[in-house]
Amino acid sequence: MTAVFFSGQPAGCTHLTIGCIVAGRNLKWSTIRNCMAMTTHDDRSYGLGSYGARLHADSARVDRSYNWLWIAGLWAGLGILDATQNVFAMHHEGMHHSWVKLFLYLTFAWLPWALATPAVIHLGRKFPVAWKPLQWWLIHLGAIIAVQLAASAWASALEVLLQPWMPDFATHAFLVTWPWKFAGGLLPALILYVAILAITYVLDSRARAAAQQSDTARLNEQLSYAQLSALQRQIEPHFIFNTLNSISGLVRENKNDAAVSMIVALSDFLRRVASSSNEARVCLAQEVEFLEKYMQIQEARFAGRLTLDLQVPAELRDARIPSLILQPLAENAIKHGIAKRAQGGAVRVAASRSDGMLHLTVYNDGPLLDRDGRAVKDGIGLSNLRTRLELLYGGDFELRLENFGITGVQVSVALPYREV
Repeated sequence: MTAVFFSGQPAGCTHLTIGCIVAGRNLKWSTIRNCMAMTTHDDRSYGLGSYGARLHADSARVDRSYNWLWIAGLWAGLGILDATQNVFAMHHEGMHHSWVKLFLYLTFAWLPWALATPAVIHLGRKFPVAWKPLQWWLIHLGAIIAVQLAASAWASALEVLLQPWMPDFATHAFLVTWPWKFAGGLLPALILYVAILAITYVLDSRARAAAQQSDTARLNEQLSYAQLSALQRQIEPHFIFNTLNSISGLVRENKNDAAVSMIVALSDFLRRVASSSNEARVCLAQEVEFLEKYMQIQEARFAGRLTLDLQVPAELRDARIPSLILQPLAENAIKHGIAKRAQGGAVRVAASRSDGMLHLTVYNDGPLLDRDGRAVKDGIGLSNLRTRLELLYGGDFELRLENFGITGVQVSVALPYREV
């Protein structure tokens, strides 16, 4: 029997309009995203309270940087696109302007918004838009007015300096142009400001979600290793108690030499455990060496009635396997197989590789399994091993316990082949 476990801007206009912002633009979301400050942080309060409260807490806790190169690139691209569109449209309509100066004017008119973008992002994070408090709305309103004052002053000064509308008409004086541009551009400024905040909030929300997923994965990994560590420490005392019990039996029988040999071998075993207790995976060569030390203890216990046959090719000894995997299988073979035979027996450990999998087998020539395949109770050894394999490999492994040959039982383990 076998037991198997698997586990759009109109022509002639002199100030920016929303049409210049959105018409003809087909900007990719990923481009906009990369122009904003990207953050990854530990959002342990995600999901608690309102979005504004979380964002305010995050901005106070996380150091956010601004990628000036991407912000400059975005606004430069937007300015060049806007200038090209308007210059070609006006030229097509038969207008007569200083086209180079007009192109430069329309391109550089976006500069204040490029410089103000990090500040807008910072205010949006520090004072998230919410129904309350009212003071935060006033802060954003003040910011819109301040940016528009600067942008309209810059555009007016640039227009007076370059005179891009010549020879059709000349630009009015700065103090005449500025108030007109300021009042005419308030609505576009509001829309631009809101757009920057909206993009910022969306990207920050995605960054938080990604950070939360990363944190969750990291915590799950830490939990898995903590569980592995606990399982490994469960194996060690289990084996030590059995060995001490065997030593005490030898002492009672006055087999002092065998008891001393077992104590020395146990000391080597404990030294090996202490030096690698934090390792979840080791190379196969280390595990084989550890198994040999364990078998020395058992050979002293069985007084010549136990032999070990190792069939592990040298080319497979760099394979990575879970720590303490062969020893509990060998212990299981001895306890439920060899120990039940008066004449003792052999334990054969073999390794092979096929189809990207490492196959490990531990065979003993002890009694066969019962017909229902449950001759071996699923105790610490096999249940511990199965749990550890599930934590390390998920479902990408196989653990099989079955009769082998006329007499004998074999445990087979198949793992993804990985080298050190």
